Amino acid sequence: MREPDFTIGIEEEYLLVDRDTCALVEAPEGLMEACAAELEGQVSPEFLQCQIEIGTKPCKTVGEAREDLRRLRATVSSQAARYNLSPIAASCHPQADWKQQHHTDKQRYNELKSDLGGVVRRMLICGMHVHVGLDDDPLRADLMRQASYFLPHLLALSTSSPFWQGEDTGLASYRISVFDNLPRTGLPPQFDNWQDYERSVQILIDVGVIEDSSRIWWDLRPSARFPTLESRIMDVQPRMEDALTLAALTQALMRMLWRLRVRNQRWRIYDRFLIGENRWRAQRYGVTEGLIDFGRAEIVPFVELIDELIELIEEDAGILHGLREVENARDIVANGTSSTRQRAVLDEARQAGADHDGQMRAVVQHLIEEFHADL
Repeated sequence: MREPDFTIGIEEEYLLVDRDTCALVEAPEGLMEACAAELEGQVSPEFLQCQIEIGTKPCKTVGEAREDLRRLRATVSSQAARYNLSPIAASCHPQADWKQQHHTDKQRYNELKSDLGGVVRRMLICGMHVHVGLDDDPLRADLMRQASYFLPHLLALSTSSPFWQGEDTGLASYRISVFDNLPRTGLPPQFDNWQDYERSVQILIDVGVIEDSSRIWWDLRPSARFPTLESRIMDVQPRMEDALTLAALTQALMRMLWRLRVRNQRWRIYDRFLIGENRWRAQRYGVTEGLIDFGRAEIVPFVELIDELIELIEEDAGILHGLREVENARDIVANGTSSTRQRAVLDEARQAGADHDGQMRAVVQHLIEEFHADL
């Protein structure tokens, strides 16, 4: 069996904030035009006017992705600074009110507003998507079934949205709770083959519910535009290096599952009900609590899970030149995700005597600093 390219592409959504007040700001027209001129198709507006989306080129290695992602982040930052703005890469703004935001006036977004009603207005959230190049449709369907098992692991490592409208939600990823209100979200169905997937999608197209599969927003899906599997479960990362770790993990996981397939082996398929329980645990706790190991029938601490995961994909990460980034996942587990750091910043501001608004501004300033740390 010919080995796929396993290229990676990273898409990130950012929020734009005022550098002084830390409040959300709608993207000035000149900002989008300047970014578009400099980044040549790698930047676009998002559903809300306070958002901006970037996407790397297809990259053979995570090292190549680092250079492109750094360029994209730096360009958006420098252009935003001309308006005294800054991007932040967190999945929820700690304090902003979704009712005060306006959607981008484009046909696609106008249709979404019309089709989805009130739930889409709450989409003041940002995600990170990782595409892995798999140019064989039956292979994409097969690996989608197996890779679903690992989606809670990726979510837990990525959590960056503990606050919503000025309150601590008690969740590590509140973004997931908001996004799950949309139709055609959550864990992907367990299709037996590519034909079953295509048949199901075509039914929705034929009756006019969707125009194509880009309106399907599962945690993991075959891309409608590219020959890739697209992981969409992750919160966006304030730190660029953490984003690269998640991309390297996703890439190596796909190669590991392909390697098993070549050897007439596969990862065991578990019911969505069980995987969904781990998805909830990841959403609620991040890496501070464990996930269920269904084979052992027990909850395993995340520090142990990440060691097992790295051992499982070590060979593949090495071949793909991403082992260092994969091993950085141990640091994420040891030191906490962005949700942990944001709560620590808020507690420090509270102890220093800041009022509620001051505490929230401290969190946003922290997110601004982390966005620029690796540029």
